[in-house]
Amino acid sequence: MAKRILVVEDNDLNRKLFCDVLKSQGYAVEPCADGLEALDKARSFVPNLIIMDIQLPNVSGLDLIEAAKADAVLRSIPVLAVTAYAGKGDEERIRDAGAEGYLAKPVSIGPFMAAVKALVEKAVA
Repeated sequence: MAKRILVVEDNDLNRKLFCDVLKSQGYAVEPCADGLEALDKARSFVPNLIIMDIQLPNVSGLDLIEAAKADAVLRSIPVLAVTAYAGKGDEERIRDAGAEGYLAKPVSIGPFMAAVKALVEKAVA
């Protein structure tokens, strides 16, 4: 069965790119443009990985990561944060919130897929 990935990204081009790349690699993908819907979608879709933009309208990706890690149903799902926040201390703050992976935008496909595969396999183990 295909591994499932929830892509939480408000930028249409980035969301489409991530989804297209993941689908081409055999993953089942659920896009989510609105951070306010992300946790409900995660509960219904039950992904093996959540790819989380940090800069979302209405709610911070950091807050969503913390909420997911505090949720008994969602806490075991690894989170890959993908963000334009690449300043000093940003990665540490994002990892402290509970993200298992971190990539700075713009994202190259090679490192993106390597991070996805590592986290999905970690979740299976």
